[in-house]
Amino acid sequence: MKPELIDRSTHLSRSFNIDEHCYPHFLKVWHYHPEIELISIVNSSGTKFIGDGIKKFQPDDLILIGENVPHLWLNDPVYFQGSSELEAKALVIHFDRNFAGADFFQMPEMRALNDLLNRARHGIEFHGEIKAEIKRRLREMLQMDDFERVMALINVLKLLSATEEYEKLCSPGFINAFQKGENKRMDNVYEYIVNNFKDEISLNEIAGLTNMNKSSFCRYFRKIHNKTLTLYINEFRVGYACKLLLEEQLNISEICFESGFKNISNFNRQFKEITGLSPRNYKKKYATII
Repeated sequence: MKPELIDRSTHLSRSFNIDEHCYPHFLKVWHYHPEIELISIVNSSGTKFIGDGIKKFQPDDLILIGENVPHLWLNDPVYFQGSSELEAKALVIHFDRNFAGADFFQMPEMRALNDLLNRARHGIEFHGEIKAEIKRRLREMLQMDDFERVMALINVLKLLSATEEYEKLCSPGFINAFQKGENKRMDNVYEYIVNNFKDEISLNEIAGLTNMNKSSFCRYFRKIHNKTLTLYINEFRVGYACKLLLEEQLNISEICFESGFKNISNFNRQFKEITGLSPRNYKKKYATII
């Protein structure tokens, strides 16, 4: 199923909104929106779908989701029982990337915050002590006036930009686009991969885009991404395959070739190594849920 666009424009009476949501269960809709979302789970459990990243969620989880990244918070089955008295509660901020002005995050002083928002396009889950600190600050923001909230949000983003205790949840291939800005030297490489991942990838051409020889480029790429170029491309292709599997428009054989794999056996092997499931089991487990 394709994700549903949720229009929050009628809810944005300010430059950004912060709310404490409390429902019997979270909205059971695979959706996206142009606003960036910061969510601190207060009391709830289930499975979170952030792009093609699928993990359990629980109280105290802290997630930053970039603009237009499809996502779903699916509560455990007990939340949907008629006799359930459980609550799904979360502190949530929705804000436009340009809430402080079109060029605000382009200032040199805001470089770290801009990098954070770029990383959020893959979905970020934070770990460690920062989760409790951010939850405390979000609660305080509920009682602030408009000016104080703007300053508080910038400070929250500053804290998040400084921590190294996080993981990205969504693979680049899921949305079939690389985001520029994290490493300008590699922009041409990312653009080449996104335009050619369905075909044979030429290491010579990729290395040439950075004016390096093949050996130097491979070392440089591994230093940046902590993985080989081959694994990176396979993860991109598998991420794109996950997107197609969830949309249920093509059969598995068609998805194999549409994602850049040349034969089914290699597709199945790479898919299972990266996701832990075969394509068929992935589709069976998740497509019907979304």
